[in-house]
Amino acid sequence: MDNLFLKRIQSLSDRLSYIQDIFAGKHADSVTLLQQKLDEFTDKATHDSLEKPYEELVSLEDLFKYVEARLDASITPMDKVRIVRHPQRICLKDILENVYDNFTEVGGQDEHSLDPSMVIARAVIIRRRGKKRYTQSVMVIGQEKGHGAEFRNGGSVKPWGNAKARQFMRVAETEGIPIHTYIFTPGSYPIEDYPGAAQQIARNIYCMAGLRVPVISVISEGGSGGAEAIGLADRRLMLSDGYYSVISPEGAAAIEGHCRGGERPSQELVEKCAMNLKITAEDNLRFGYIDKIIQEPPLGARSYHFDFFRQLRQEVIRATDEVVLSTKLSPFKNIGLSRRNKPDVNLDEMYVRWGLSSSAKDRLLKKRQNKFLKLSRQAAVDRRPMLTKAIHAMDEIITTPWMQFKYEFYRKHQRKIHAFLEEAENEWDVFKSWLRKPFGKGSAGAGKNKEDKSSELTSLSSWTGEHKHNKWNYLSPRYKIDQAVTCPNAAVYGCPDLWGPDLFAEFAGVCSNCGYHFPMEPEWYVRNVFDKGSVMEFNSEIESGNPLEYPGFGDSIKAAQEKTGCKSGCMTFEARIDNTKLVVAMLMGTFRGGSFGAAEGYKFVEAAQRASKNRYPFLAYVHGTAGIRIQEGTNGVIQMPRCTIAVRRYIENGGLYMVLYDTNSFAGPVASFLGCSPYQFAVRSSNIGFAGPGVIKSTTGMDVPPKYHRCYRALTRGHIQGVWDRRQIRNNLIQALQTIGGRNLYYR
Repeated sequence: MDNLFLKRIQSLSDRLSYIQDIFAGKHADSVTLLQQKLDEFTDKATHDSLEKPYEELVSLEDLFKYVEARLDASITPMDKVRIVRHPQRICLKDILENVYDNFTEVGGQDEHSLDPSMVIARAVIIRRRGKKRYTQSVMVIGQEKGHGAEFRNGGSVKPWGNAKARQFMRVAETEGIPIHTYIFTPGSYPIEDYPGAAQQIARNIYCMAGLRVPVISVISEGGSGGAEAIGLADRRLMLSDGYYSVISPEGAAAIEGHCRGGERPSQELVEKCAMNLKITAEDNLRFGYIDKIIQEPPLGARSYHFDFFRQLRQEVIRATDEVVLSTKLSPFKNIGLSRRNKPDVNLDEMYVRWGLSSSAKDRLLKKRQNKFLKLSRQAAVDRRPMLTKAIHAMDEIITTPWMQFKYEFYRKHQRKIHAFLEEAENEWDVFKSWLRKPFGKGSAGAGKNKEDKSSELTSLSSWTGEHKHNKWNYLSPRYKIDQAVTCPNAAVYGCPDLWGPDLFAEFAGVCSNCGYHFPMEPEWYVRNVFDKGSVMEFNSEIESGNPLEYPGFGDSIKAAQEKTGCKSGCMTFEARIDNTKLVVAMLMGTFRGGSFGAAEGYKFVEAAQRASKNRYPFLAYVHGTAGIRIQEGTNGVIQMPRCTIAVRRYIENGGLYMVLYDTNSFAGPVASFLGCSPYQFAVRSSNIGFAGPGVIKSTTGMDVPPKYHRCYRALTRGHIQGVWDRRQIRNNLIQALQTIGGRNLYYR
């Protein structure tokens, strides 16, 4: 037997082990049949008893194809999860070698890299028009699993790997070339070493929201924040056997099964969660979170499926062409788009220039942002009356042009006139002083004025009781606890026991010895931080729902609504602080741990847009958030890019966006629309991070040190810019608004 014959037999053996792995004991009859036929054939080949070796081999290969096609028709969501994780699955290096005509890896190579889990390459695609050849450059960025290569960390990227991806996204933008991202990750590595997993993902999403070049994403395994770090794209394609989810099925099953201490959930519960989470390509296409499905061979694409690589090449070229053509104002662009969607068209023979003009880049960016802002609204329950919606829409139509005129034209020229008058007044004062100097007039007054001003600039401000709260507007109900409360730091700092009425009333939940902050209710902040009687809530009728019809979740939402009196985990309102108007979005830890879903995202985006329209500062107060709500699946995880885009638009229009963290703030929100703020602060004793100690332990096997997520650690690595005492939040916010935004100008 020659080597080629032996390789084909070995290939069949690999295919059989692959089937056994992805079906995990299911379809035993089919597996047994293939095993028997393969053993018989191998035994005959070993003893040279095959009458027609190649014909019998082809017959056996046909049997494998038939069985694989039959099994593919009965594949389950969890089977697809095992497919994308299998070592035989195609990886990014396979795509680079088979889809692109040439490439050079940049930013490191194999294990000699900043983070081997993130691969970046400068690749080229050669196309033709008649006899003329055109070389088109792209930047390829993606997670790399390899075929079982341990140093790749399973495609789980560390913060510096995502930083590397962001760096080369910027390079591609500078060079004006498209970006192709390939998502092969179960999720980012949950480590808070500089720059921190959450902070870096937030930076990546914020960057991609403003990239002025075409971005195409292809999803194989899209795990939550790790996928979003390189997934905000103009076109999102998904492989038919891939999955895109807020959490892995095993992680969801561990939560549903209340597993503790390394306990693993049952396989039946894992299969059930994979089904309930709606993670498949078909599910995500129906939701609108991807644009197209790329059909794979039966049981998933592997490295020898060369026809699939040709198909993938055509799809990424088509997607890039469509993005570029959609930005043009040519009357013939619709013809060009329709021609590319005809069957059997060879896009290698249809050249389209991928460079964009400045105006086309503006249209590209606006189109990408509008696309994401429109997603997932159907997943929230909007109970606002039709009349309220109509009035809101009419108000938008009327007030938006007026606000633009007021701030973009009138105020702009008003400032110029005031600046001119101030300069003229200063010059006149100098001239008057010069005229009076020979007569000795005005010198004494000038000296006194100078002395007063010097004193004003250099002396300390006098203490008054105006800023000290002698009586809070709201007291925690726990102040009625007529017993002693022990501080958690008593063993370390020797804190004496505190009497409940003092601790939760006069002390505002702060230990008088060590300063430890006990958690307080959201109402404490609403009533005690902002001006009395100034809070005006809006969009309270938008409420959390059960868009996936996840079993039992509807009842859990109703229970949370009855317990808290709130319809969702986000409260949005306008308020004043020291007579300065601002818009606030508050994530409430009392509503299912502050988990974030479609309704919360809807309200957050509306709040950012309201602040932008009215030219108000925008404050995100995080009373607590446990991350994205897993029972809403991708309806929840899509809020990461959506809300980030809303925030970016607000900031780029000149808005002042600040974030204040309290209690526990983790996962998706911190890794996106919260973490991208240039001004982030935290209340003392709060915890900030990408994943909690339990999740880190279960995913990495590492025990994190004590106080790993404490706010002071986030401060040392630059995630936040300050740590505040709860009793000084109001004063600190007033100071921040006056210094960061300016007393009279909160919009640059």
